[in-house]
Amino acid sequence: MNIGEVAARSGVPAKTIRYYEDIELIESADRAANGYRSYTEDAVHTLRFVARARNLGFTVEQCRSLLALYRDKARSSADVKRIAEGHIAEIEEKIEELRSMQATLTALASRCHGDDRPDCPIIDELAAAVGRKTHS
Repeated sequence: MNIGEVAARSGVPAKTIRYYEDIELIESADRAANGYRSYTEDAVHTLRFVARARNLGFTVEQCRSLLALYRDKARSSADVKRIAEGHIAEIEEKIEELRSMQATLTALASRCHGDDRPDCPIIDELAAAVGRKTHS
């Protein structure tokens, strides 16, 4: 099947499929006599696997590790769980960062009058951050 068919069946855009091939996350498709990529049903399954992992927020490198484990029938589920738990910890850290940002913005917005005057604590805080080291 061609890249358009694989894209439709896997839910992964053709451009992303080409990218995954370029970075060797998935195997490059064989080329047909006409020069077009020719994919197998296994490629569709692999792309669905990667798409699901990416939708859960796994990085490309984590997907690479998960794919290797997926293909390894002698794998240890402990290895898979270690990757998942590491990702859970990353998600929890991001959630805390987002909650902190929300609390800061909520406090600033509550202090802003939101009227026609130019005074604005939100702008003042953003301006005060200029020159300060922030982690973005």
